[in-house]
Amino acid sequence: MEVERDLRLSRAYDPETVPALFLIGADGRVIRTQIGFDKEELNALAAEMGRETVADPYDGAPARKPGCSSRHLEPPDAGPSPEPLNLHAAVGSRASRIEVSADPYEYSMRRFGDALPVVPPTVERVERMMQGLDPAEVIGRIPPCYGEATIEKIAANAVMAGCTPDMMRALAPLVRAVCDERFNIHGVQATTHFAAPLIVVNGPVRKDLGFACGQNVFSNVARTNSTLGRALQLILLNLGGARPDGIDMSALGNPGKFSYCIAENEEQSPWEPLHIERGFAPGQSAITLFAGEAPHGVSEHVSRSGKGVLQAIARALATVWSYRTCLSVEALVVIGPEHVKTIHGDGFDKRAAREFLFERTGIPVRAYDEEGEGTQQARQYREITIDGERCYQKFRSPEAIHIVVAGGTAGKFSAVIGSWLAGPRGSQMVTYPCP
Repeated sequence: MEVERDLRLSRAYDPETVPALFLIGADGRVIRTQIGFDKEELNALAAEMGRETVADPYDGAPARKPGCSSRHLEPPDAGPSPEPLNLHAAVGSRASRIEVSADPYEYSMRRFGDALPVVPPTVERVERMMQGLDPAEVIGRIPPCYGEATIEKIAANAVMAGCTPDMMRALAPLVRAVCDERFNIHGVQATTHFAAPLIVVNGPVRKDLGFACGQNVFSNVARTNSTLGRALQLILLNLGGARPDGIDMSALGNPGKFSYCIAENEEQSPWEPLHIERGFAPGQSAITLFAGEAPHGVSEHVSRSGKGVLQAIARALATVWSYRTCLSVEALVVIGPEHVKTIHGDGFDKRAAREFLFERTGIPVRAYDEEGEGTQQARQYREITIDGERCYQKFRSPEAIHIVVAGGTAGKFSAVIGSWLAGPRGSQMVTYPCP
């Protein structure tokens, strides 16, 4: 067995991502390759080599983790490898001070930005943003490179995004949420999929900080929405290291990687808001993260019944991730105020609406036989009947469909947002309290 020490093996076998394990035959040929960390695959490989189990399911390590870009692919001037982080340190390092002779806006945009202009994070601006908090306090470590997200470094990225100092109230819990292993930002940062972290804000903090929850909720309607979402993306970029020309392998990307933040329109909803549904008190504020695709609009102006509106949403839900993929994904349904009035007026509470969408969202079995094509997963799918037609059920359970109410009061529109892979192999929705 040979372990990589000087990038010689990486250059010889040229993996795009690491960790990477190659099983080499006596003739020098590659027999088997494993990219990323997966306990089941490691144990299968050990068994193939006649070895005992090498990865215990209860050893404290995650069952699996995707890889990230190999260092042998870095440009020659990328600099020395950083020292490994002490994941148990209570105090982090202070942010670097940089003297620049160039225009500070151009320098910051080139070095720390996301292809849009950024505000230079001067010492004075960062100090104001921190509001006297301990600059070296570590809130989390951002995968895939596990950079320390100290108060000071969070504040620096918030300054660049255009946040106001009072938004530190939301930034700290947001960073804690994104570092939650259940959310798996490591995978979201490195996947080839479209996914980006969508922030959903609930509770009094919406009004306290000026979050928008009405018309244009997904767009350029409020500074708070735009800058909080962008601050998170800059933190992921600068501390997590997943740059769009490197570790971030998304094939097409998502506009949400500039900023993806909404607040729930609780005042226009007849149902309990998302954070209460997830166990928080009505007067509490909370931030929820969902690894989502871009919104897919549902424009239903014809139906006058709640059932008809829900059927239109179910048709859109059938297309998330991929039309013929079932069970492995979740969805967030953003229902507009006009639609929710119609749905609620027809006697649906949130649970009943979710159950209806679950039972009425399916893919016709005939869709798997076009031009002789099928799917290896179809044998795992559950067959149901919708409107007299045999279908495979799209979602594994009603709980895979999350519902919030947001948007303007004029216009019969809703939206569906597909997830990245769901469950232990993918990303799970997480909610954190906000003071």
